[in-house]
Amino acid sequence: MKTHNLIQLGALFLTVCAISLTGCKKDNIDNGNSDSTSMEQLGTDETNMEVVTDDAMKDVEGVLSYHPGNFKSTAGIPCNATVDSTAVVNDSITIYITYNGLNCNGTRNRVGKVEIRKKVGTHWGQAGATVIVKHIDFTVTRVATGKTITINGIKTFENVSGGFVWQLGTTLTSVVQKVSGNMSVSFDNGTSRTWNIARQRTYTGTPGALILTNDGFGVEGEYSNLVTWGTNRHGEQFYTQITQQVVHKELCGWDPVSGIKVHQIPSNEKSATITFGYNNNNEPITGDECPTRFRVDWQKGNHSGTKYIQLP
Repeated sequence: MKTHNLIQLGALFLTVCAISLTGCKKDNIDNGNSDSTSMEQLGTDETNMEVVTDDAMKDVEGVLSYHPGNFKSTAGIPCNATVDSTAVVNDSITIYITYNGLNCNGTRNRVGKVEIRKKVGTHWGQAGATVIVKHIDFTVTRVATGKTITINGIKTFENVSGGFVWQLGTTLTSVVQKVSGNMSVSFDNGTSRTWNIARQRTYTGTPGALILTNDGFGVEGEYSNLVTWGTNRHGEQFYTQITQQVVHKELCGWDPVSGIKVHQIPSNEKSATITFGYNNNNEPITGDECPTRFRVDWQKGNHSGTKYIQLP
């Protein structure tokens, strides 16, 4: 009888332990639940795409600012790239930036082309000036990880406010630009993603200590303030809104130092809130500290969790 009671007590103890462990697993902020995988990947992809494409758009802005009609000067030409123009066709001139090497700070290797098409007589410094920018097999490899992405797509680039970024701190206090269009990206594991972009970029500060603030102005169905939307690498329709302006600092290598994005995948009832501006201790940065991580708070139904991810 005593032995039988001990067996029952042992079974009860194991049952209680199992229930307790299960409860702990549900509350764990990083339990490896597969529900979080696509949301974390979406957050990482979005941040990586923004860094890579913003770099390319800075190159475009530099070429347009320093080369109104000729390319004899090397000012504004990206590192390890050449700039050429074609003859005027149908009142338009086409400019090509051809990449073949590392960017200026040595963090990314870039090959491929970016095409700029503008109307003859369009001067980038004028308010409302618009050009068409096309990425042609624009392949970028991050040196630190060896990860590669290839981007194709067409965007409209507008100088909303007029003026040049290099004028900030002297004759201008801000420069506002808009980027909109359709893009696709192929990853080195064979997956791909397509998306729309609607990003407003506002530059302030002074050269060497510039600040870039991003907002979303896209609208699709019930969603507003969209910065990107489309199909992620898992084949899911997603919507990304900027709910708090995302701020990048030149002094931090243009990494995002603050701001909030919300990713939503309605077909799977999944969402994730991306908060920028964390250090290696998973703490919010302070003062002049530069970030190294961002925070992902994901949710799917009754499941949720939090992860801190290294900036790309």
